[in-house]
Amino acid sequence: MARDDLVVHLSDNTLRCLACGHRCYLPEGKVGICKVRQNRGGKLQVPWGYVAGLQCDPVEKKPFFHAYPGSLALSFGMLGCDYHCSYCQNWITSQTLRDPIAGTLPRSITPQDIVSLAHQYGARIVTSTYNEPLITSEWAVDIFREARASGLVTSYVSNGNATPEVLEFLRPWVDLYKVDLKGFDDRHYRKLGGLLETVKRTIRDLVQLGFWLEVVTLLVPGFNDTEQELRSLVEFLADVSPDIPWHVTAFHPDYKMTDREATTVEKLLFAARLGEETGLRYVYIGNLPGAVGEYENTRCPSCRATLVERRGYRVLQVNLTGGCCPYCSTKIPGRWGETRSTQQILGTWWPRPIAL
Repeated sequence: MARDDLVVHLSDNTLRCLACGHRCYLPEGKVGICKVRQNRGGKLQVPWGYVAGLQCDPVEKKPFFHAYPGSLALSFGMLGCDYHCSYCQNWITSQTLRDPIAGTLPRSITPQDIVSLAHQYGARIVTSTYNEPLITSEWAVDIFREARASGLVTSYVSNGNATPEVLEFLRPWVDLYKVDLKGFDDRHYRKLGGLLETVKRTIRDLVQLGFWLEVVTLLVPGFNDTEQELRSLVEFLADVSPDIPWHVTAFHPDYKMTDREATTVEKLLFAARLGEETGLRYVYIGNLPGAVGEYENTRCPSCRATLVERRGYRVLQVNLTGGCCPYCSTKIPGRWGETRSTQQILGTWWPRPIAL
């Protein structure tokens, strides 16, 4: 589909794509680093009208811990990515166009269909995920227009390799934004296909523009888990805002990175405590349900009362009054709205593939 939303027209039918931080220069016939955006006849061709993944998940799986606990998120994704992470958990969709061993068949669908399915399955949120949503932002915005009009919340699960232009394009239509901050060493970021400074700028911009932001770091042994790198990372986040929820999550061997063990509980606890010592008020540990104590729960930073109790993706209890701690009245940042435990929707939430 031809679109002019995120492109600069240059001379001789050449284009500059603005969807991600690569800002690809596209002469006639060329395809961007993402493998899905192309200059065809001086017009930018972008993905539209299909999904490669469609599933109903708890919002805690994204993960968003400060946004409508216990709610369902209808998650959709397309093909392609502007990174090439060797440990990608969604490589079947994200790396399809550059790796012959990856692949899944896309299915035609309309924005109206997706919104209808969200209501049918009881989802409160629609989420662009599974591949990098920035490179398919036109498609996401067309869906989110319909979603917003029908009362749904919208969200992005992204690597954060954004441009100021794409964030301005998304701002009217995206409520929640999760960034994967994949470490704090630019040499490592370049191996994944990105630049650390671009992601740092994105995080700052998201806060300034008023998106609800949560940040995730997958802790990969031998890649991004030194004390120096972790300390630099949490100091950066705390400087941007100590209210950014930071999720430090466990790696397991996958895709092309099977040469190391999974992240230990001890390493995750070390990282989480480092984040707290640096001033982050909301630190969580993910991917090891039941093994990390209070780091699955949301606690009041003032009186330490448990406000949202979780086990894995399951919300057991929500104890907030108008977004505030009921014991000391401390305001807890987030998008709370009307909340309910997943026990109240038990039997409907655990990942449900959508049959089209």
